[in-house]
Formats: sequence, structure tokens, C-alpha cells
Amino acid sequence: MISYKKNVVLLAIGQALLLTNGIMLVSINGLLGLQLAPDKRITTLPITTYVIGGALATLPAAFFMKRYGRRAGFMLGGSLGVLGALVSAFAVHEGSFWLLCLGTLCAGVYNAFGQQFRFAAADAAPIEWKSRAISLTLAGGIIGGIVGPEIGKHARSLVEPTYLANYFALALLAALSVLMASRLKIPPLSIIEQKAVGRPIAEIARQPAFMVAIVAAACSYGVMNLLMTATPLAMDMCGMPFADTAFILQWHVIGMFAPSFFTGQLIKRFGIANILLVGASLMFGCIAIALSGVTLMHFWWALVLLGVGWNFLFIGGTTLLTETYRPEERAKVQGGNDFFVLGVQAMTSLGSGALITGTGWSSINHVALPIVALTTLASLTLVLRKRSAA
Repeated sequence: MISYKKNVVLLAIGQALLLTNGIMLVSINGLLGLQLAPDKRITTLPITTYVIGGALATLPAAFFMKRYGRRAGFMLGGSLGVLGALVSAFAVHEGSFWLLCLGTLCAGVYNAFGQQFRFAAADAAPIEWKSRAISLTLAGGIIGGIVGPEIGKHARSLVEPTYLANYFALALLAALSVLMASRLKIPPLSIIEQKAVGRPIAEIARQPAFMVAIVAAACSYGVMNLLMTATPLAMDMCGMPFADTAFILQWHVIGMFAPSFFTGQLIKRFGIANILLVGASLMFGCIAIALSGVTLMHFWWALVLLGVGWNFLFIGGTTLLTETYRPEERAKVQGGNDFFVLGVQAMTSLGSGALITGTGWSSINHVALPIVALTTLASLTLVLRKRSAA
């Protein structure tokens, strides 16, 4: 097998393990926070600290990999994932809300390293294969969509106290990601590229393509996280069982990653800007359905459309971003992009808990509308620029 294709297979496995980890955390941390939080307004704080841990570690993770290589970085990230899961398990055993937040903060650092999977695939692939390498790597997340909720459902009451076994499962998944990373063979940057600083980030950020890429990625993750974080709580408030919540999250993550098998080809066929517009339109459809009712099928359709919309926006934004930097600039651009994206995630996950416990499910969807509108405007601007250039 050609080396870059073998790397894509391994990176897709890493993505699968990362998303299995992440979706299980989302499915249980809000409910566990509801049990342990001293104030119900901070119910989703264990999810927020997971995102904050990722945001704080994005730039250090990117520069660590620039210096020591992708394999070392992914192995370190997986090891921190093991540590975070074990700390969270101890927190469940002790009934400590704040210790749980510490464990998920550490798990967030694992997520920061894992966010580099897609960039590692793009950087190691030929230019004509970049969009496919990114989308196929992210396609590994579909396994997370299937496996994560199933593990969460079956491990939930396996041992006492409830959810303890979930965190031991998360530690095992992170340990498997370390094993996967040890098999990677991605050429490191040359000594010259490691020491070169490239253009100032302000100069890179002035590129219209860079700004659209950042907006598409950040808004897609912001809206997705705002609604997905609130969904388990909204369904619980509607009297739906945990099995229904696991079912909805399972299909949501399938919606996020199943299109990845062909998103790269759609980008090559129709162009990045058009795919971004379709992604924003799907998110508008998600909000419209979510506001029209709270039955199981309303949640199903809304979360599936949310997932597919996220896929088009996130893969499109990532592909567009790779066109804006040189090899020696990739650490600060990739790290800066993920810092901004995860920062938006942190705000939306914390706000999600306050909104769902305060004003309800419909208010969260109304908050998401202007964010999707901003994404649409940015994507439309890119379409018009490309048509003008043509």
C-alpha cells in the first residue's frame, strides 16, 4: 500500500477511537453533571472543561508536533486521554463534581492532539488527494457514532456507581489510540522547516480564504456543539429514556461522518464554496425541524441534518484552510484555527447548559440562527469571489 494511504487508514482508526471517546463523554457528562453539580446552571460544565482543555492545548499540541513529529504527538495525546479517563472514574467513585471537571479537562488535551488527525492526513498526501485524505480520515468517526453510544448504554450500569464503567472503557479506547499512533510513518519536517517561522499570522489571516475557512469551521462546530450538548438534557426533560438519547446521538454522529466517504469528491466536483453553502442550508433545515416539535422523530431529523451540515462545513473549511499556508507555517495556522474553533465550542457548551435549564430547547435553536446566517454570508462571499475571478 502507498505510504500516505496507509497513514490515512491509521489516522481514520485514530479518528474512530477519538470520536468514540468524545461521543460517549457527551452522552454521559451532561447527565452526570446534572446529578453532581452544586448548581444546576453549571450542569454542562464537565463538557465545557473538556472543550476548554482542548482549546488551551491546541497551539502547544501543534508546536509539539512541529518539533517532535506527528507520531510522538498522537502517542502523548492518547496517554493524556488515559489519564483523564482514570481521573474521571475516580471522580465518579467519590461523587466529586470538580474532580470530574479536572478529568474531562485532561481528556480535552487528548482531543486537542486528535484534532490534528485531519491535518496530518492532508500534509502527508499529494495535493490532488488532500480533500479526499481529509474526508476519509474523518470518515473513521462513523465508527465512533455507532460504537460510542452502544458502549455508553451497556456500560452505564455495569458496575456501581452508575457511569463508572464508562470511564474505564474510555481509558481503554485512549490506550488503543496510543498503539495506533505508534504505527504511523509520517515524514517529519526538515530542520529548516522546523526553525522557519514563515509569515506573521496577521498577514496570513488577511487572506479572504483564511477568514472564510475559520468562520465555516468555527460556526459549524459552534452550532453543532450548542445543539448536540443540549439534546440529551432536552430529551430527558421530555421524559424520553436514555436508550432513545443514545439512538439519536448515534444517528447524529453517523450524519456527521458517513458523508465523509464522498465529501472530498463533491468538493472536487462542485468546489469548496458551493459545498459550504449546502452545509449552511442543511443547518437551517435542522433548526426549522427542531422548532417544529419535540417528538423522537423531530430530534432524529434535526440531529441528522445537523450532522451532515457540520460535515460539509467542517471538511470544506479544513480543505480551504490548507490552501492558505506554507509548510513552515502549518503549526501556527492549524493550532490557531483549532484554538478558535474549540474556544467557540467552549462558549456554546457552557451556554447550552444555561439555556436548556433556564429557557428551554426552542431558545437554543433561536440562538443558533444568527450563527448559521453568518456562515451563509461568509460562504456566499467566497462563491461570488470565485465567480468574479473566473
